[in-house]
Amino acid sequence: MFTATREDGAPKAPRQASEASQANRADSILVEIVEGTLASVEREVETAIARTARSPMIRDAHDFRAGIHDRRLRKLTGRSYSALVHPIARDFPVETMRPGDVFFHNDVYLSEGGIGHLPDLCVTVPVFHGGEVVAFVQAFGHHDDIGGAVPGSMPSAARSAFEEGLMVPPIKLWDQGVPNAAALRIMTRNSRMPDSLAGDLDAECSACLLGARRLGELFDRYGRAAIEACFDAIIDKTTETFRRELLAKIPDGEYVWEDYAEHDGVDPPRLHAQRITLTVDNSAEVPLVLDFTGTSPQAKGPINHAGDYAGGVFLAKWLAPVLRNLADTPERMAELDVNEGVVPLMELRFPEKGTLLTPIFPAPTNARTFVILRLLGVLAGVLAKATGGRMPADQETIRYTGVYGEDDRGPYLMREVLGGGSGGRYYADGEDTVHVVPDSRNIPAEFAEARWPFVVERLGLAVDSGGPGEHRGGLGYEKHLRMLRDARFMSIADRSILACWGVNGGRAGRPFRVTIDPGGPAEREMEGLVDGEPVRAGEVIRIRTTGGGGWGDPLDRDPARVAADVRDGKVSVEGARADYGVVVTVRQAVDGSAAEVRADAAATEALRATLRADRGPAPFFDRGPGFPALSGGAAGAEVDRL
Repeated sequence: MFTATREDGAPKAPRQASEASQANRADSILVEIVEGTLASVEREVETAIARTARSPMIRDAHDFRAGIHDRRLRKLTGRSYSALVHPIARDFPVETMRPGDVFFHNDVYLSEGGIGHLPDLCVTVPVFHGGEVVAFVQAFGHHDDIGGAVPGSMPSAARSAFEEGLMVPPIKLWDQGVPNAAALRIMTRNSRMPDSLAGDLDAECSACLLGARRLGELFDRYGRAAIEACFDAIIDKTTETFRRELLAKIPDGEYVWEDYAEHDGVDPPRLHAQRITLTVDNSAEVPLVLDFTGTSPQAKGPINHAGDYAGGVFLAKWLAPVLRNLADTPERMAELDVNEGVVPLMELRFPEKGTLLTPIFPAPTNARTFVILRLLGVLAGVLAKATGGRMPADQETIRYTGVYGEDDRGPYLMREVLGGGSGGRYYADGEDTVHVVPDSRNIPAEFAEARWPFVVERLGLAVDSGGPGEHRGGLGYEKHLRMLRDARFMSIADRSILACWGVNGGRAGRPFRVTIDPGGPAEREMEGLVDGEPVRAGEVIRIRTTGGGGWGDPLDRDPARVAADVRDGKVSVEGARADYGVVVTVRQAVDGSAAEVRADAAATEALRATLRADRGPAPFFDRGPGFPALSGGAAGAEVDRL
């Protein structure tokens, strides 16, 4: 086991008092101006990319992020996560950088933990003032295809990174405003979608150069010393806010929990554990210690995530948004940004090399979302144990579904990132059909039908998919695609066996399901990991995404709210009875409009009494019916005990 260290290998040192005093000298009004400008520049960069990119994944699904970092490589903006500047500064000394330079990389193992899989391409532009580098603007996003064994560069049965596409270590893609034509030609030659790739890279490089000019103007206007003092103040404010408002709500002690990926694409389905031992000492300089010892060995297939680089600084910023759920109100939670200020509050301890979180090159990583997104839930689960269930239930997990083939215009690839339901919370139901990637969205049906050979016959909520609870889990999508030509279906999805867990008596949501030709002569269920299932013209692909876990005992849910869910098509009449113990009556309105749905109070009270007696106490965690199938029959894990 090792403890997080600086990039040069030395132990992390506490921030010097001189830095703190410099931050305290920052003018409070200027801090607000700078903070607003940073957010504005970040949004302008993302808007420029969205308007000029070529691929549906970037332009329409918005699966990309921008970020702003200072000269000390600290992330300043907090609206979204971003990659790291560390690998660029490692390979290209800042004193050698020049205005107009653009750096590029996508190599997972040379990204210092900032890039998770090869389709995530990252561009970095230095910001100059007085001839010196003072900041960085960066963008990274998921691109259509960067080569590899299958269209989309995410082979579900990959055993090596060499099967997953072109690996590019940090390079200078533009030199003082002049693009590196040879490098661009190599990358586009390796892509099945060369025009889209070239257009996306041009959009991202140009947008980051635009952002660098905007930041340069900020330095020109107020001066370097004043702006850097504001940077320190912005980061320090996050550190102190998280310490005072959030971490103070976690009782001191040690807490352990784990969750699982279910399939690595190579071996038969089994439980691939990701464990966190959380040690809390609010009197310590670093109040949180996250120890990942107990995480399973690296998988043969592509579900590994290389997170143990640069002291785990990317992973710390990735996990920190979970802590916002401890805020006093949802409104306050929405106000809290996550920037480099969260890093001094957490020490990350990784197991030795060779685990899901510490894979050894060239272990494949294209489906690393099964690990990195699961860790968000593991942290939420261990905090739920520590705080008496104040955290939300489990959320939807990322999944890529799509089809590819040929039509009259040649080869095509349609890939989509469909969201699902978020977990119920102590104060509200989960959200329906949201996505963990900020600002991302499904591809509009009108655009999809105009571009690809299928018809979107249905797009709506998957009834009964949300985990039952006093506060119900959010619902997933139900989407039907009818193919107009022979094609192949692809999927990189988790939670097709296991479900999003419920907490504090809430029950698990429904898992991910894909059925091809439902009700037809060739009906078949797909696994979560599929590279190229043949689909004939005329067949329907039915996709149902995950529902979030429920929070609180579903037998405590207000019967009127259950009736409203039935009226709104979120819960079926049968689900109301079986999951919530609510007997509803459905009557057509007198005027012939929408049906009236009402809960029968007496029948509901009697049914709930029977269900409680038959069931006994509700478990704190409910992992759903898929867990016993992989655990040897156990309904829950040892770590589920409070």
